[in-house]
Amino acid sequence: MAERIVDELVQRIKSVLSTITENYEIILVEDGGVDNSWQKIVENCEKDNRIKGIKLSRNFGQHHAITAGLDYCSGEWVVVMDCDLQDMPEEISKLYHEALKGFDIVFARRHQRVDSFLKKLTNILFYKVFTYLSGIKQDRTISNFGIFNKRVIQEINKIREPMRGFSQMARWVGFQKSYVDVTHGQRFEGKSTYSFAKLINLGLDIAIAYTDKPLRIVVNIGILVSCFSLFFVIYCFIAYFSGWLTVPGYASIIASIWLLSGLIILMLGVVGIYVGKIFEGVKNRPLYIIEKASNLNR
Repeated sequence: MAERIVDELVQRIKSVLSTITENYEIILVEDGGVDNSWQKIVENCEKDNRIKGIKLSRNFGQHHAITAGLDYCSGEWVVVMDCDLQDMPEEISKLYHEALKGFDIVFARRHQRVDSFLKKLTNILFYKVFTYLSGIKQDRTISNFGIFNKRVIQEINKIREPMRGFSQMARWVGFQKSYVDVTHGQRFEGKSTYSFAKLINLGLDIAIAYTDKPLRIVVNIGILVSCFSLFFVIYCFIAYFSGWLTVPGYASIIASIWLLSGLIILMLGVVGIYVGKIFEGVKNRPLYIIEKASNLNR
C-alpha cells in the first residue's frame, strides 16, 4: 500500500459507507511495505476509531494479508478490495444492494479493465493456463473485490492451508452467489507488483491446492511415451528381421535417452512440487505475523 493512496482510499470509502450506515469499520493491512504507509494508516486510525490498522512483520503476500484482515473483521457484511483504487469504493453501494436481494456473496465483475495491452494479454494467458490446470473455468473479469456475508467469512477463516487464493476459497465454500458489473478504475499510483511469473506461480499454487490435474497430465504423458516406445520397439524388431535395419542407430539411442530422461525429470519435478507443498503445510506455521496494530480488538 503506497503512502499517498491511504488518505484518498479512506476518504472515498468513508464517503460511500456513510450513505449506507454509520456503523462500520475499515481494516487496512500493511503487508511489509518499505514506505511510510503504516504511519499514514496510524494517523487515520487516530482520527477515527472505526479505522483499524494491521502491520505485518514482512511481506507475506496479498492473499495472506487478506486473511489477516478477515480474521479481525466483525461486520455483518464484509467488503474485500485492493488498495490501488482500481477497485473503486463507489461501487460498494451497488454490491451491497445486490446482496440485499438474498445473496451471500456478490462478486464485482470488471467488464472493461483499465490496463495496458501487455497486462491484458498476460492476464488472458494466465487465466487460460489456470483454467486448464485447475479443471475449473476461471473468469478473468472477477478478482477479490466483492461483498460477503459474515457466515461466508467465518467458513473461509476455517481454511488455514498455506496456499491461498481468496476468490477461489470464496467459490469453494458455496452459498448463494451473484455478480455485478463494475467500473474498473485507473491505478492511483505506481505499478502492479504482479508480474507474469508471479501470476503463473500463484495459479500453480492454487491449482495444486484444489486439484491433482498436473499429476494426471504427467501420468498421461508417461503412458503416451510408453506406448510410443512399445511401437518403436516392435518396429525395430520387424525392421531387423526384414533386413531393413543394417546399421545400429547411434543418434536414435541418444535421442531416446534424452527424451526419456527429460520425461523422468519432469515427472519427478511435478511429484516433488506436491511433496514440497505437503511439507510446507504440515509445518503448520502461522499464515502471517502481526508486528503492529492500531485500534485492533479481537
